[in-house]
Amino acid sequence: MAGTVLLAAAALTACSGGSDGGGDDKGKADAKPKAPMAVSVNLTGDQVKAGQPVTVTVAEGKLAQVKVTDAKGAELPGKIADDGRTWTSERNAPAGAEYKVEAQDTQSQSATTQFRTSAADKVNKVAINISKGSTVGVAMPVSLVFDNPVSNKAEVEKQLKVTTSDNTEGSWGWIKDHSGNDRVDWRPKDYWKSGTDVKVEMKLNGVDSGKGGGMFARDYSTEFKIGKDRRIQVSLDTKKMSVTQDGQALKTIPVSAGTPGGKKASWSGKMVIMSKEGTIRMDSQTVGLDNAYDKMVDYSMRLTWSGMYAHAAPWNSGNFGRVNSSSGCVGMSDADAKDFFAQSQVGDPFEVVGQGSKGQADIGNGYGEWNLGWDEWKTKSALSGAPQNG
Repeated sequence: MAGTVLLAAAALTACSGGSDGGGDDKGKADAKPKAPMAVSVNLTGDQVKAGQPVTVTVAEGKLAQVKVTDAKGAELPGKIADDGRTWTSERNAPAGAEYKVEAQDTQSQSATTQFRTSAADKVNKVAINISKGSTVGVAMPVSLVFDNPVSNKAEVEKQLKVTTSDNTEGSWGWIKDHSGNDRVDWRPKDYWKSGTDVKVEMKLNGVDSGKGGGMFARDYSTEFKIGKDRRIQVSLDTKKMSVTQDGQALKTIPVSAGTPGGKKASWSGKMVIMSKEGTIRMDSQTVGLDNAYDKMVDYSMRLTWSGMYAHAAPWNSGNFGRVNSSSGCVGMSDADAKDFFAQSQVGDPFEVVGQGSKGQADIGNGYGEWNLGWDEWKTKSALSGAPQNG
């Protein structure tokens, strides 16, 4: 529904030229007054449905300027069309906001109106995996997990932008998180280059998630830096973990990984150190292994949501470098674990190779996108799988 706003040009007044009445006022009398400026706005009233752009159209003439501001003075950016007749906001009007519309035409006439959007029935929120100011390893993806379902994936993805200091090539991909929630990750084509600065902008305020998801009520952003190029590989065959940095071998550590065959085997493939959790309680019943263990474990670093870690395992010292006999994690001595924990970064790639694993974990069970080829990953974008250059 469009509303029309009329504002007449101010009446013109003039002093008389003299008392003899000798002037010719016929031309002035015949002059037609300017028609008042009239504009229509696609959003009118006090209960406007949010989540759509604002459009301002002038009835006659051409627009010179349009300003749409909320109660706090923040402007909705927009552009005037080439023909000068309409102005359209670049972003949607968010829920629960009051806006003032001020328009001016090329004849210096102006018109104003206002509208208010109704509150959202449901609000969607985003959890971001990388906090602002962080330094992360070369395998860390940007990962966004949504509170509610996202069926308008393409519309949401259009509002997400990754900018990098070295024009890193990458793509968003939609997957299911281990929690069952919708999730979208951005990974580079190859591992990040050390020293890259990354900025992520999520202009989601006013965007509708789609059926059952609700509307976003704010924008999000984060910035981070890529740290050391440090990579880890565990061989289930040799029972050793090798650590490299900038392509140079640093250390080889004897380990004991998951017991082959059955639920206690380790996951294999390319994983990422998700978090450095330190000393934590590990209870086998929380991961479906009955009462196999319940103990406090030091220098713990998470690799999957389902409970695979790298950590200290002094109780298993007789098997380091000899036998894979853990309940799925990669265990090592206290001394090795302490040093490994201190040097490792969240986001370091952690690969498990060799025989005796239980296969690769689901992509959403941690950051498993590195197990997909680049072309396959791009197909998970809602925007035709097109790569994005940051």
